[in-house]
Amino acid sequence: MTDELVEIIARRVTERLKNSGTLNSTASSFNSSGSACHLSGSSCTNCGLCVEKKPAAVQNIINQGAARISTNQGINGNFDQKMASMIDHTILKPDVTREDLAKVCEEARQFHFATVCVNASNIPFVARQLRGSGVKPIAVVGFPLGAATPQAKAFEAQEAIRNGAEEIDMVINIGELKSKNYKTVYEDIKRVVEASKPHKVKVIIEASALNYEEKVAACVLSKTACAAFVKTSTGFGSGGATVEDIELMRKVVGDDMEVKASGGIRTKADAEAMVKAGADRIGASASVEIVTGKKAKSGGY
Repeated sequence: MTDELVEIIARRVTERLKNSGTLNSTASSFNSSGSACHLSGSSCTNCGLCVEKKPAAVQNIINQGAARISTNQGINGNFDQKMASMIDHTILKPDVTREDLAKVCEEARQFHFATVCVNASNIPFVARQLRGSGVKPIAVVGFPLGAATPQAKAFEAQEAIRNGAEEIDMVINIGELKSKNYKTVYEDIKRVVEASKPHKVKVIIEASALNYEEKVAACVLSKTACAAFVKTSTGFGSGGATVEDIELMRKVVGDDMEVKASGGIRTKADAEAMVKAGADRIGASASVEIVTGKKAKSGGY
């Protein structure tokens, strides 16, 4: 019944977008189980899944002389060996200092975390700290409420990327989603996706504030707007990531998008449970403790 309910809600959201004129009436219907890449050409978000989904294309690159291919993190890899590479090391507190930021960046370089996630005003400093490390600086947009205008979010994303951000985590407009103003929510996400190209956009749906139907709708809209990820939480809401939410989000987006579990993940066991449920990325401030088992005084939402 769960699969059928997801499909019913997804079709309802898609039909509403079509009726509002946002989507072409001939656009393909949403498919939560499809695994084909839904982006091509200039819309490609460099998700790294071509190694699995388009092996012929990868072989062609090798034939042209490539000596090494970079893939999406975690593909065919051992989970324990890749834990650190799946973590967005996060520090989003309003009172964060340069000393705090430098410490988090040092930890990220040491443990080879995937990224360091900060507020947009801290991106120039973090980008300089991480230069040459392979760790990406990423910025949050419309954070933490998601109530800014689409234009403001798009500008914030553009400015963050100009200052060195290599991924964007945006907060969905929760009020418009709950009002079923799907066109507005879609356009809000789409503007940030367009403004952020070619970098990935994660859509924070703040799952703890949503009911079942709203969670499905948020994922459908994020996928339709060509975002790269759906993400559970800001860490400032009433709750964080849950296994049940990750399983639902994975079910809705299928293999075409990645899923990020964020909020309340403090231990390796927490992280393992999220990955088992379908998460590709973990957002945490307790990153060092997760990968080493030792407490570290750093980070924090």
